[in-house]
Amino acid sequence: MKNFQNIKKGFFKKENFYFFIIITLLFIIDRYSKNEILNNYSNNILYLNDFVNFDLIWNTGIGFGLFNSKAPYVYNSITLLIFFVIFFLALYFFKSDKIDKTILSIIIGGAVGNFYDRLIFKAVPDFIDFHVGNFHWFTFNLADIFITLGIIAFLIKGFFIKDD
Repeated sequence: MKNFQNIKKGFFKKENFYFFIIITLLFIIDRYSKNEILNNYSNNILYLNDFVNFDLIWNTGIGFGLFNSKAPYVYNSITLLIFFVIFFLALYFFKSDKIDKTILSIIIGGAVGNFYDRLIFKAVPDFIDFHVGNFHWFTFNLADIFITLGIIAFLIKGFFIKDD
């Protein structure tokens, strides 16, 4: 019970307000990009250059199409797992220092964007198709980029920055 009270106190700290703004802005940027694709390019491939296309696909799995499945129990299990990951990241957020809160804000902002899509559309719209010649990387979206950058930042911090 004491931990919950500490988290509740931490929620209303002024410094956390700025991190909630980061989360909200990343969510809005992600939603805007997905809405633009859904409203303007959902039936077309937009060729940006020799390496990047916008090509909408619907992902029922996790990042980069892993565990993609049409089976409802698999989809619901993954969605529930994602909810708990976001929940535990939020709990960790309130116990973290400013650097970790910044990194977690980036991850949570992306994760909430994709989670929203899972609830509303029952799939996540991925549309950034990076390729070199005939080799295509996994199709992804801005939320995936935010999550990936946050994880990379955590790894860099873990390997190269000493906590005092």
